[in-house]
Amino acid sequence: MQQNKSEENVMGRERVSRLVLATGLPLMLSLLINSLYNFVDSVFVARISEDALTALSLASPVQILVSALGLGNAVGLNAAISKALGEKKPDKVRKAANAAIFLALCAWGLIVLLCLLFVGPYFAWQSGGNGTIAAYGRSYLSVCMLFSLGQMGQWVFDRFVMASGRSQLFLFTLSAASLTNLVLDPIFIFGLFGVPRLETLGAAIATVIGQTVGMVAGILINRRWNPEIPFGLTLHPDRESLLAILKVGLPSTLVQILTSFVSVAINSLLFAFSSTAVAVYGVCAKIQSIVTVGVHGINNGMIPIVAYNYGAEQPERIDGALRWAMIDGAAFYLPFFAALLGIPGTVLTLFDASPDMLAIGIPALRTFAVAWFLSIPSLVYAASLQGLSLGTASMRLTMMRQAIFPVLLALLLRGFGRLELVWLAFVLAECLGIPLALRLWHRARSACFPGLSPATPKLPQYSH
Repeated sequence: MQQNKSEENVMGRERVSRLVLATGLPLMLSLLINSLYNFVDSVFVARISEDALTALSLASPVQILVSALGLGNAVGLNAAISKALGEKKPDKVRKAANAAIFLALCAWGLIVLLCLLFVGPYFAWQSGGNGTIAAYGRSYLSVCMLFSLGQMGQWVFDRFVMASGRSQLFLFTLSAASLTNLVLDPIFIFGLFGVPRLETLGAAIATVIGQTVGMVAGILINRRWNPEIPFGLTLHPDRESLLAILKVGLPSTLVQILTSFVSVAINSLLFAFSSTAVAVYGVCAKIQSIVTVGVHGINNGMIPIVAYNYGAEQPERIDGALRWAMIDGAAFYLPFFAALLGIPGTVLTLFDASPDMLAIGIPALRTFAVAWFLSIPSLVYAASLQGLSLGTASMRLTMMRQAIFPVLLALLLRGFGRLELVWLAFVLAECLGIPLALRLWHRARSACFPGLSPATPKLPQYSH
């Protein structure tokens, strides 16, 4: 019996409190690096002009759409592979890995097509007739989309090591990708060491080079140190594996795509106030991607834990993972929460904020900080639903709190003609999302484990 326990995958035997951190910390770094691509781009580009910064803010919704394709594939493969590992089915693991690589290639092809068809018309529409903003945005976004294969591949190969519980291997791919981007950004943007000054185009070039380096590092690391997940390239993937990945991942993709359209709608609404308001909204989105990496890292790391223990029929470990994810997510966010409430002006100076931008941005950042704190329970429950392969329920929750609630409330509050009330819509949306999250989780838990109480139990004992 002891031998069987020692041979159990780490997802099924490690102490839950430690496992949530062990899987979450590397993912935090992964999300931090992905966020730093856009964050660092914005910090440098803000030194060019506010028009350039606004262009990156307008590009952000499309980048969310691009990331949605990679994220959906990553979420789906994470759950599918982890569940197959829990079921002790190595052939199923290999088929799922190959299907994920195929889907990454398909996503890249779709992104290229969308770029060729829509980037030009998009900026002509969203720039409000400002040709400078449109030109900056087109050059930046076109490169990011046409050469997004590195981003799609990095999502896949990073998730392979996550699904097998070897999240510490992320450190290698993260280091390779982040250092490349950070070094190349100022060189290409400002034209250092004999390189021409390329401004927003240079920011895009540095980003895609960093992503490609990260993908190559991920391939090499999985080949060398992750034999539990064999993979290869095939144009004829296993149909069952494709469906398993899409079942969990497609709802996440659809929600992110909807979020992209929500950002477009909010930008259009904010342009009625000023282009500076659009720049502030974009800056807040960049700041959110940094300060909430702890919450999202813990949540994404929890998905394979839930999926593995669902396959292994260990519901008490799922309950413990959910509770620890809430505690750890809040703990990682609290220092940022205090900083955003206490010194928002200092944070905004990173983006070379003008007096007008500070006047709008300080109350906006404080309001968003509260909304991001209130989002933690809903984010944890949404991730748990994905781990149970209930992607549709997760999609409903995320769609309501990230799309339907904020847009409806923003449209309603805009009628008062006060910009700060538009920011308040995001706080109210998160308040409405919490009871919905609780209801969906209790229903899902009762359906998956009908012999247990629908209430979330206390933390498991450390013997697990």
